[in-house]
Amino acid sequence: MIETLSFHHLGVACRDLEREERAYAALGYAREGVEFDDAEHGIRGLFLTGPGPRLELLVDRPGEHVIEPWLTKGIAMYHLAFEVSDLETALASRLENGAKLVVRPSPTVAFAGRHVAFVMLRNLTLVELISRV
Repeated sequence: MIETLSFHHLGVACRDLEREERAYAALGYAREGVEFDDAEHGIRGLFLTGPGPRLELLVDRPGEHVIEPWLTKGIAMYHLAFEVSDLETALASRLENGAKLVVRPSPTVAFAGRHVAFVMLRNLTLVELISRV
């Protein structure tokens, strides 16, 4: 059985959160919540909501290189994120359908300790699965 996905956000790699936030403000986006700092995953970020999908702007923490490889390749919008009611089932069904595990389930600051996992689909789309609980 394939776990039902509920779209949550589009991940955007950037080098300067404030500059990107101002750029998206021109399209009607505004900050949702507060900026977060996730040492375990090596990133800082914030969420924006507006006339289109929710965006998660992300930068590397000092000394980390999670986001920079995407930017070096000219890629800013780099992952799709979906909430799932059962992370293990959702992960297993994606792996059974040919996805590759990129980041094992782990708690994250951005979602108040809820677990996330990342998989790469066969078409090279990076997908974040977010546990609802």
